[in-house]
Amino acid sequence: MRIVETYYRGRVALAGDAAHINSPSGGMGMNGGIHDAFALTEIIRQIWAGGSLDLLASYDRSRRPIAADEILGQADENRGRMQERDESVRRGLLTELQAIAADPQKLHARMLRSSMIAGLRKAETLA
Repeated sequence: MRIVETYYRGRVALAGDAAHINSPSGGMGMNGGIHDAFALTEIIRQIWAGGSLDLLASYDRSRRPIAADEILGQADENRGRMQERDESVRRGLLTELQAIAADPQKLHARMLRSSMIAGLRKAETLA
């Protein structure tokens, strides 16, 4: 798993797998790439309408941390759970997931994070 140092240089911007590579487990990379493209489209629209290329910095500020924390982080967690071979550790992971499923507030937070909605909301505050 890796992420570029910056999502843009000059007039060139990166999105999706060109910007962040991760395990395909859980579809985090694909969904993150779609979110990148959606955010970049808005920036390109603003530049096309006469905005400065400096607007690409806000794209980097809003999407790169999300990729690092949300996309790569969740993909790593997913991969770790799937690759765990220790039966007692696997049982503990299952117990944690069951506790989350049984608690409506924890479940809601988990769904917002796993669906990447929480990441979209966080990105809006970073731009």
